[in-house]
Parts: sequence; structure tokens; C-alpha cells
Amino acid sequence: MPLGAHWDGSGVNFALFSEHAERVELCVFDDRAVVETARITLPGRSGQLWHGYLPGARPGLVYGYRVHGPYDPGNGHRFNPHKLLIDPYARAFAGRFEWDAAHYDYRDGATRDEPSRDERDNAAAMLKCRVVDPGYDWGGDRPPRTSWADTVIYEAHVKGFTMTHPEIPPPLRGTYAGFAHPAAIAHLQRLGVTAVELLPVHEFIDERALVQNGLINYWGYNSLGFFAPAARYAGNGDPIAEFRALARSLHAAGIELILDVVYNHTCEGDELGPTLAFRGIDNASYYRIDGQQRSRYVNVTGCGNTLNLAHPQVLQMVLDSLRYWVTEMHVDGFRFDLATALARDERGFDAGAEFFAALRRDPLLSEVKLIAEPWDTASYEVGRFPPQFAEWNDKFRDAARGFWLTRDVHCSELAGRLTASSDLFRHDGRTPQASVNFVTAHDGFALADLVSYQHKHNEANGQSNRDGMDNNRSVNCGVEGPAADDAVNSERRRLQRALLATLFVAQGVPMLLAGDEQGRTQRGNNNAYCQDTPLSWLDWAHADDGLREFTRRLIELRRRHPALRRTLWFDGSPTALGERDILWLSRHGGEMTPDHWQEWANNCFGFQIGRLDAAETALLILINGDPAEMPFALPHSPSGAWIRLIDSADPDAPEHAFETSTVVPPRALLLLASSPGAT
Repeated sequence: MPLGAHWDGSGVNFALFSEHAERVELCVFDDRAVVETARITLPGRSGQLWHGYLPGARPGLVYGYRVHGPYDPGNGHRFNPHKLLIDPYARAFAGRFEWDAAHYDYRDGATRDEPSRDERDNAAAMLKCRVVDPGYDWGGDRPPRTSWADTVIYEAHVKGFTMTHPEIPPPLRGTYAGFAHPAAIAHLQRLGVTAVELLPVHEFIDERALVQNGLINYWGYNSLGFFAPAARYAGNGDPIAEFRALARSLHAAGIELILDVVYNHTCEGDELGPTLAFRGIDNASYYRIDGQQRSRYVNVTGCGNTLNLAHPQVLQMVLDSLRYWVTEMHVDGFRFDLATALARDERGFDAGAEFFAALRRDPLLSEVKLIAEPWDTASYEVGRFPPQFAEWNDKFRDAARGFWLTRDVHCSELAGRLTASSDLFRHDGRTPQASVNFVTAHDGFALADLVSYQHKHNEANGQSNRDGMDNNRSVNCGVEGPAADDAVNSERRRLQRALLATLFVAQGVPMLLAGDEQGRTQRGNNNAYCQDTPLSWLDWAHADDGLREFTRRLIELRRRHPALRRTLWFDGSPTALGERDILWLSRHGGEMTPDHWQEWANNCFGFQIGRLDAAETALLILINGDPAEMPFALPHSPSGAWIRLIDSADPDAPEHAFETSTVVPPRALLLLASSPGAT
């Protein structure tokens, strides 16, 4: 111990887990990662850990493994020493990966259930591992530790965020260093976001089918190494140092760094995939094996395999990886892709799984932000994760789109989502911040496309437009795609602002997709996972400055008003001062009645939150999903008037005082405050 390759100043210790191996060989390569210069059998075995010490070895040494054992797919074993394998704990990689038939451990023509061992050597086309020097001067870096209640998440792609940014030098664009550039950081600060959530940066490879079609895996959900930052985003050739510099730059700006992590599956795919690491090291331990056909995998990820976190050593690897990113890379939190798959046993999802218990016990990981994508291809578990997790709330997404766009969501459903979905999350001491609200994410339409396309347009992906979601809850405002009609474009901008306003006045934690604040389009592609092109990159040259300013104002108002980011659930009952913590209002005056809530045609309603005293400004949110303007009778304000702060129909509308009534424009949201100077 520890697992991996670690330099102690005099040499390097190598340690690898394999429960069923019979022998493990360490392969050493030249600095160019081309010529194998030595092959050494690891002499030590402590239980299921194979290890050895190489005196005189130093950082920079290039290595890989060959693992001997039974080739018996019918019993789950796929050992093949003809395949060079990477170290699951490798911190960095050397050389490059190229697709080659030798990466497969079975002969051509084999079936899933009756493969036969292939003896071609894959080393020439295989990525290798590199020993690293763990030292780094963090220069007093400190995590911002932003509270959940104050958090505003910005989901972004390392490369796509800066590839066309005019103020970032071309050599830095698309890199960790480009993301850390002052011009990029300044945009985040001006916007007011408090956390960047990066799409996967663990080392990954591009699927063979994509490469053959001239595409790549742009999103990165195809992990190979859980400890190494992807080298493709390193402009200076040192991904570790460059990633650390990014973390430092974000922290210096008061912005947290959250990683989207993929521990549910690996890039080795299904039974006919390549043997690159886990399959050849110990297939039966690392993966969930089908109990009826042990040559096959349980696949609840849609990617061919599922990592077996029920195995203590696989669970240990995931925990070690998370700790490494927190301690050595200064990451502030994680969003777990297909998180349901991490807590499964033979009976299905288990909210009491050991993975959750281990996180709760861990003094380090229990203190960082943990976000679950609470589903996989086999089950949907929104609201069922334990208290240490926040969760992506797709119910909020669907309600917001359904109310504003397709108009098939009732006001009562939207009201529940605006108040942090207590029907889903109010249990086991969880707070409203358990709900991570979003209207768009990397997977699906961008915000501008959500109001410009009725149907997906994924032809560029090479799958005849069969991939991607069909039910997008989108509208095109009468024209599919770009429109020359000013009225159509005006309506589209109005709907974008209404959706953004809904996101930022809702209780819970808002998540904004990078580029939505300035009108980014993917031209109708709702599954741009393989599009490393301007289609996916932020288009800084054609940014909608007005939409960006509107988004900034929304985030700033959220920051200024505690009533928009409560840590306690609404009860609707009177406080000690006789006020309600939330008051639902009919446009006719007075409280919403059961009849109002049940009236399907009622698309205009409001709610009042905050206290009507000097300690806290009360806020009034008025919502009109109808295509006609609606008069609204206002409740009493202690100042005698309600001050309009936001009108999503008219972002340039000045502050204005309303005393007894107002008119809510068509398909718009108004935010009003009970006292002057509330902005």
C-alpha cells in the first residue's frame, strides 16, 4: 500500500489489486513510451494486492502491466498477458492510444458467450502510465466553501467554454489554462455564479465507432483513468499542473470547482469491447457479472458494463479517487453520473448501500458537495438519495418547460417545483437545497434551441437522427430553426427570459448551462456528445448581451434576497409574527383556493415570500403563462407599494411602484419587492 505507483525519493513502489490473478508483470518503457525496456514479475503478494519496489526509479518512468490468470469467460475471467494494461491508479499517462484489433482479448469471429483468447500484443497502440512527482506548491490556496444555499452552479465543458473566446490567446483556447485565463474567470465573476461544474475530465478515450466516422467523444463519459486529468485539455503538456492552476484561479475568484465523475462504467464496453485495464486485471471483481451468463455483464448504464461497487476493493478505488481529487487537486465537489448504478445490488437500488455509508463516514468526502444524477437505464430514484446528497431534479425541468412552452403543466405542479419539490426531498432532515434545479443541461437542447426547434436535428451525429431524446417539451414559435421574422425572435427571447427567471426565483440550487446566458445554439442537436466543433462551443462573437445582462441581474437579486434561498421548508402556516412564510395568491385578490388550484385554465398566479418588516424585504412573484396579459390584484405592502425589480417580458423596464394592482404581461414573470432600494 498505497495502490498505484508511488515515488518515495529513492525508488518507486508499485501495487496492484487482483483477486483472481496468478502472476503480475510490471512492464517498463523508454521515455517515448515506445520500447519496452524491462519486464519484471512483481515479487510480493499480500492477500489480493500484488506489489514490488523498483530502486532508483523516478518520476517520469513509463510503465504498464501484464496480468496472468485463467482465460475462462464462462466464469467471468478474461486474463490475457498478451494485452498491456494501464494501472487503475495511474496519475498520468504517456504515449497515445490508437484503435487496433490487438486491443481485443478474443479472436476474430468469437461470440459473446464463446470467445477464444487472442495472442496479439497490443503494446504498440496502447496508452502507458507515467510515475509522477506528487509535490506541488499550492501557494496558500483555500476552498471557498460556499454554502449550499448560496450556490449557483454553472455547467461547462473545459474545451467548449473558451475555444472561440476572442480575449484568450489561441494556444490556450480549449485548455485548462484557457479556462483559468482572467478573461474567462471575469465572465464567471460578472455573471455571479459560485461554482463551475465541469463535464468529465478523468482520462477517457473515444469510442472506436466514433473514430471510424471521423468523430470523437466530446463530452467525455468514457472513462479509462479515474485519477488522471485528461491530457487532451493540457496546453503545456502537464495536465496535473495545469488542472491545479485552474483550481487555484477559480478559488482565488471565490468560485468552487465541481467535477462530473463517471464511476458507473468504463470505456471497455460490453463483452466484445477492448481489454485495456479492469477487464484484464480482474474482470470478475471490477464488473457486475450476469448471474445466469457469467460471460456477460449487467448493463444498467447503457454503455455495455457496470462497475461493481459492491466489491470492497472496487469501492475502495472509487473512494481513493475521490479523496485524491479533493486532497491533491483541490476539487470542491462531485456530480455523479448515473448515480443510481453506484448503489445497486442484485435486488436493485439500495438507499442504504455501502457506497453512501462510506461517504458519510469519511471525514473528508462528507464535507464536499455531492450531487447525484438519480437515475440509470434501469431505475428512476429522484428523491431517494441519502441526506448528504443533492440531486438533479428533472421534475423541475419538465414542469418549467411544460408550463411555459408546451402548456400542458398545471400551475399546481409548477408551484411544487418552485418550492424545492418537498414531495420528493422533504425527508430524513434534507433541506430545500437537496433539489438542484435546471431547465437545460449538457444532454438535450440548449435554452435557445428549446424555443426554436420542435424536433431534434442530430443528423451530424451519423445515426440518422435516431439518437437523442424525442420528448423535449420544446416549441419553435411557428418556425423550425432560425427565423427572419422579428415577432418570432421576440417571442423566443421572451420565453428564454421567463424560463431563466423561473430557475432563479425557485427554492433549491439553480444550475445554469454554459452559454444559455448568451443565447448559445446547437442548431437543434440535442445529443451533441460527439460534436467537438463550433456546434458545441460557446459562440462568443454572437453572444446576446441583453440576455447575459438579464441573467446577471437574476443571479444578483437571488444573492441579495435571502427569501429566494431559504434553508427551511415552507409550511404555509403563520409565524410568531402572524405572517405566512409563503402566501399563494390568485390574480383576483386573496389567497388561492382549492378551486383555483384545480382550475386547469388558471395559468396566472402568484406567491409572496419573506417578511413584511425591516429585517427582510418581502418578495412578490407573479407568473402568467397565458398568451394574454392578465390584471393582478396585489396584496398589502407595508411601504404602500410593490416595487417592480424584474419583468421578464421587458428586461429594460425601469423600477416602478404598484399599489393595489398591476398587469402581468403575456407569458411573463414579474418579481416585485416590498420596499424601495431592494435592488
